[in-house]
Amino acid sequence: MARIVSRALPLASRSPLRIPPPAPLPGAALLRSAAAAPPLTPAAPAASLLSWRGLTATHEPSLAATPPFAGFLAGIRGLRKIRRGQAAAKRPQPQDSAPPPPPPPPPPKESEIELIARIGVEEDMPDDAEVLNIVEILKLNVPMVMKIALDGLVDSNYSTRDTSITDVGKYDKVEVSVLLCNDDFIQNLSKEWRGEDCTADMLSMSQYIPDLDVPILMLGDIVISVETAARQAEEKGVTLLDEVRVLVVRGILHLLGFHHETSDEAVMELEKEEQLILKSLRWRGKGLTKGAQDPSKLQTVSSDGQVTNSRKRAVTLRFYRPKFKYIFCDMDGTLLNSKSQITARNAEALREARSRGVNIVIATGKARPAVIDALSMADLSGRTGIVSESSPGVFLQGLLVYGSEGRQIYKRNLDQEVCREALLYSLEHKIPLVAFSQDHCYSMFQHPLVDSLHYIYHEPKAKIVPSIDHLLGTADIQKVLFLETPEGISSALRPYWAKAIEGRAHVVQAQPDMLELVPPATSKGNGVQILMNHLSISPDQVMAIGDGENDIEMLQLASLGVALANGSEKTKAVANVIGATNDDDGVAQAIYEYAF
Repeated sequence: MARIVSRALPLASRSPLRIPPPAPLPGAALLRSAAAAPPLTPAAPAASLLSWRGLTATHEPSLAATPPFAGFLAGIRGLRKIRRGQAAAKRPQPQDSAPPPPPPPPPPKESEIELIARIGVEEDMPDDAEVLNIVEILKLNVPMVMKIALDGLVDSNYSTRDTSITDVGKYDKVEVSVLLCNDDFIQNLSKEWRGEDCTADMLSMSQYIPDLDVPILMLGDIVISVETAARQAEEKGVTLLDEVRVLVVRGILHLLGFHHETSDEAVMELEKEEQLILKSLRWRGKGLTKGAQDPSKLQTVSSDGQVTNSRKRAVTLRFYRPKFKYIFCDMDGTLLNSKSQITARNAEALREARSRGVNIVIATGKARPAVIDALSMADLSGRTGIVSESSPGVFLQGLLVYGSEGRQIYKRNLDQEVCREALLYSLEHKIPLVAFSQDHCYSMFQHPLVDSLHYIYHEPKAKIVPSIDHLLGTADIQKVLFLETPEGISSALRPYWAKAIEGRAHVVQAQPDMLELVPPATSKGNGVQILMNHLSISPDQVMAIGDGENDIEMLQLASLGVALANGSEKTKAVANVIGATNDDDGVAQAIYEYAF
């Protein structure tokens, strides 16, 4: 007698995969155990579910004859046969004077059929917690589907099924693989396997070779697009897990010879068998999808004659492929609100973008420690966040650029004579000034505005230096920043310094109450371009979000430049899109509206 045991293994695929570790099968202790053959690889403990192919089961009571919970195995046809056989054996037999029949020969030694399921995720899929959870559940579910589907072949009298696979008892193992992927991947497979250039919810490819005398039955591969499954789940009002389970059932039935493309009768027979399995497992699922459409052709015409893409409604689905691989984002006046804080909605949007595989790159006039400190409030700093000492970024208006693994790839210093003049001006006019040198800040005297740069804007706390010569002799200065009222800057500081440093440095104003002196031809856009070249990023992969005049070049470099409504008029004039203000979660709105 052959019995079925199930195992879930990592998926062996043609492409590199990220494979979650295999998990043990819960509930194995509830079922009658069997001595399994030596495992191919470390796997979950094997457990016998039912006798195979309706052969007579042992007459001794065992847990295998009792379903672990009501309704689960009760729907399996093999179990009904076992129970009918046991009931018949218990009926009182008529008395007869004839001698009792000789005892029956001992039953044949039981053998086992292992059901091996290999589950995996295609490498281009983002690390999404829901997808990884579904993978773990499928490790348990797929062997259960295989068991019920194979058991059903014994009773199958469908006229449209290809009966090449029927006698499974001669095999030691039956194996199937399931791969979760995105629309692009399955569309390319459809071209390769079927010669059809369109997406699909599920593809199955049989690996069965008739008359091949081997102990393993390779059923084949099932590939499921999570993106299409998510759209179909939304339309049906079910969960993504529900829809993936239905597609797994349908894929296994396809591999066992059921097809729905040949005739209406074939559709009915496939649906009938599908519903038997779903009801046996108490899974939700109804209706056979006639085929996923090419997303590029999903267009509708509104009452005013405008053609729109009907797939736009699916942008809320978490598995919709993002439009951009990188988002370059400014800090002050953009990601941070008027209180220099990141809002909960902006933080959530950044995490959502990260979960879909989008890289967030900060491009700011701030020093790197200031960005790390500001985003640490939302748990977005460090190795698992969007900024750290080992992540790429553009800082100090593009004067410091860090590439892969946080290595410095560009640095430019302000002319020392310009630094000396600015420091003297600060002392003479008692206007506070902060000099930036990589991760450090310096000033000539204590002042509340200097302190506010640290306590409000998160910049490193300024160290007070004893003299100008001491500062210039010990540190390379990338930029200096005057702190003054907006009126004082516009009426006096900016006109003076624009003329005083002409040709030697450049004036930048990112905030109304701050004026920066930087090396000539400095721009945040130049730093962004250097980083894009370093990381081999093309403009069509980039969305940029900013507000100040120092963001203009960055927005022009990107495929989509978003200026927030609180930004300067010059910045909004060059942007592709004008978003909400920084106090109205403008970054989050831009990400949800345009990045997905």
